[in-house]
Amino acid sequence: MKRLLIGTLTAALLGSTLGLGHAQAADDIRPRMIRFGYGLNEDSNQGRAAKLLAEEIAKASGGKLKVRTFGSASLGSDDQMQNALIGGAQEMMVGSTATLVGITPEMAVWDTPFLFSDPHQADQVLDGPVGRQIMNKLEEKGLVGLVYWENGFRNVTNSTRPIEKLEDFDGIKLRVMPNPVFIDTFKLMGANAVPLPFSELFTALETEAVDGQENPYNTILSSKFYEVQKFLSVTNHVYSPWIVTASKRWWDGLSQTEQGIIMAAAEKARDAEREDTRREASQALAALKEHGMQVNEVSPEQIRRMRERAQPAIQTVIDSVGQELFDQVRAEAEKAER
Repeated sequence: MKRLLIGTLTAALLGSTLGLGHAQAADDIRPRMIRFGYGLNEDSNQGRAAKLLAEEIAKASGGKLKVRTFGSASLGSDDQMQNALIGGAQEMMVGSTATLVGITPEMAVWDTPFLFSDPHQADQVLDGPVGRQIMNKLEEKGLVGLVYWENGFRNVTNSTRPIEKLEDFDGIKLRVMPNPVFIDTFKLMGANAVPLPFSELFTALETEAVDGQENPYNTILSSKFYEVQKFLSVTNHVYSPWIVTASKRWWDGLSQTEQGIIMAAAEKARDAEREDTRREASQALAALKEHGMQVNEVSPEQIRRMRERAQPAIQTVIDSVGQELFDQVRAEAEKAER
């Protein structure tokens, strides 16, 4: 009887302790409104992942953490949102790593032409120690990097002619991201590289302020560039990641429980977004053909010529990030390729 009583008391004590732990965890979550901005529209892979992120955070926090998503660059361009995060005027966003180069030079390594040969190789490098090491550099500038999402391999579209060989770039006004490596790469290939925010791109194509642009298939489709572009040339010249970031000023004010909930949701959304993006890439290419775009694959020989022509831009990356970091990334990429 005495042993039974002790067991009952122990169980009761354990239960109250566990209950206290849950109560403390719940107390660590305060009601918050989180503004999450992104550039593409709600129907894009970026938009679907943002919605999943919001749902996961709400579910895990019992509805206390509410994420309001703002698509179609309604909170501004990537640059503008990054500045809003640094200043604490916005909480979270997902955008291109390329627009962070001016803030954190090490981010330029992801702009290296022909760095990755397939997306799974990119996953292992981005999610591995060197990817995290580069991401952590953002904290010095007032941002917190959470995870990398996938934009995908970038390809060229234009309204002038198909890009079948290196010389076909000559004189084409090509919109590129406001990023030195992208600008230099296409200038080296002979294009007239015009840096523009993504939010201004469709209008620039429609008004023929520029002849073409370069983006993954999914973005070309979701942004309806087929309405103002005739030719799509498969170059796969750069694998382009997105990065989910938070305001450091805001993030540092969160409890560990809140941070854990947001990080877990970002990782779950990352995995779903990559799967979604890859599934849709081939569907998007087929749809672009149905919309009347003329698609051509650039030959391996011409890709080699483009890579050789881009060497000065690759050297710019090395000069920016340092030989040691560049070699680290290359070593991880080669290891992932095996």
